[in-house]
Amino acid sequence: MEYNGILLNHGVRLMAKTVTVRIDDSTYKRIKSAAESERRTISNFMEYATLSYVENSTFVDNDEMKGISGDKELIDTLSKAMGDIKRGNYRLV
Repeated sequence: MEYNGILLNHGVRLMAKTVTVRIDDSTYKRIKSAAESERRTISNFMEYATLSYVENSTFVDNDEMKGISGDKELIDTLSKAMGDIKRGNYRLV
């Protein structure tokens, strides 16, 4: 459940975390300009942009998943790789 942008867990407010980042002046100016253009605070814009990036880069949409699951060669290669991993037949580089 959410109340005024603050998540509630069984009725208890979960406080937002503070994160400190160091960025150069040109990056700050770009972020500030982008935030202003969307009428957001810099903090809110950075949260929004970060979440948007994470969502778009770590998840696939349904069409992309259909393409992946329909690629027999890819599935066979992944299955073989999983078998190698289970047997300990791999090395980290």
